[in-house]
Amino acid sequence: MNIDDIKKEWNSKGSKYASDVNKMVEFGETNGWDNWKGEEPKDERDHLSDAVFQLLKDANKNNTVDAFRNDFPPAHSPMVQFMKEKSQSIQQLFFIDAQKIVFMVGTAYQKSQAYLLKGDQVIALESTIGAIGKSKRNNVFAIVTNNTIVTNNTIVTTQGWQGNIIETFELETAKNLGITELIPFNDGKKVLMVTSEGIFIITQNTEKMIHPLPDPEDEEWEPYIDMENATLSNDNTYIVVGDQCSDHRILDQNGTEVGAVGPQSSYPDFCLFSKDDDQLITNSCHFYNGITIGVATTDFENLSIPAYEESDQYTVVDEEMRVYCGVATATYYILGDAFGYIRAVDTKGNCMWRYFLGSTISGMTISDDEKTLWVGSSSGMLHKLQLDKGLRDDHTIATGKHYEEFRLVIWKEEPILKW
Repeated sequence: MNIDDIKKEWNSKGSKYASDVNKMVEFGETNGWDNWKGEEPKDERDHLSDAVFQLLKDANKNNTVDAFRNDFPPAHSPMVQFMKEKSQSIQQLFFIDAQKIVFMVGTAYQKSQAYLLKGDQVIALESTIGAIGKSKRNNVFAIVTNNTIVTNNTIVTTQGWQGNIIETFELETAKNLGITELIPFNDGKKVLMVTSEGIFIITQNTEKMIHPLPDPEDEEWEPYIDMENATLSNDNTYIVVGDQCSDHRILDQNGTEVGAVGPQSSYPDFCLFSKDDDQLITNSCHFYNGITIGVATTDFENLSIPAYEESDQYTVVDEEMRVYCGVATATYYILGDAFGYIRAVDTKGNCMWRYFLGSTISGMTISDDEKTLWVGSSSGMLHKLQLDKGLRDDHTIATGKHYEEFRLVIWKEEPILKW
């Protein structure tokens, strides 16, 4: 099969598949999914994936990626066979400035690697970096390093990326824990550290575990948690923590509980404040689906929302997504789910748009002007989207008119490829 034939089949089948999926989604959202009687569209290009992947590698070697991208718009489904062996999670994405972000490849439970993405140039950072975080305001970064000579992990907060050092924290109680998330406070003097062995507030002199709460009647109690998640309000007034076996607990900045939000699906797994701090959203999941609710922050003091009960104390923001990550913009949230979609929903529960990328969405960051969105997934893909710029091709499964500038393929035992 020659390249022209591969290109023709890739494009004809790819555009038809995207069109069929978009029509199905439009019908389901307009008429209700229970009324959809058609078959789910299938992407029938698996047999082309070996050839297309080799052509992608050739294009990167020959510096002809732009031409290749025009000839072969990217797709998720045909590449899944490679992802089963080569994929890795891309997470802890943080915007620096201009067209520059930092991100981690790998999870908290494995050896990970930090990278800087500057435009489309990928730069590997020091291998001792174990986790990265950024404050909600004031552009404070936190980096955890694991010095192999000294057993302690060290957290350093800086003003801006690689800027002046604000504080250095030598960990003792919380040393050598796999870090799921790291959020420095806006002044860089404290850090919220999320791990599967507890969620901590780290200061210069203390490492205070604020979640889970010890059980005084259980002599064998251990702080192990699953689906650990936490966030800070943008002004740092509140901390929210949760895990699979807990409500989302609302704490003050010192870790004292002031309220709780019970899950409306099975397991609490995500939380985020709106950009103006007027609303907190919490997501709870059941398998790959979930429910996201919004709570007004004016109601926080002594708030107690029961699990699995309808209430006028909250707004249903979304009833479909199991949310893994998200960002808050001035007008809506952009949330990433377990099915590979990112969706924009506002504080009242209106879905503004959806856009399919594939696999579980594992990380996200947005530029300060809210025009550029970077999205990482557990498929080993890092996508760069120019929001509201218009679709690049007819292979896109979406209602949002966003332009994918490129995606990076970051797979095990392969060079980093631009597509």
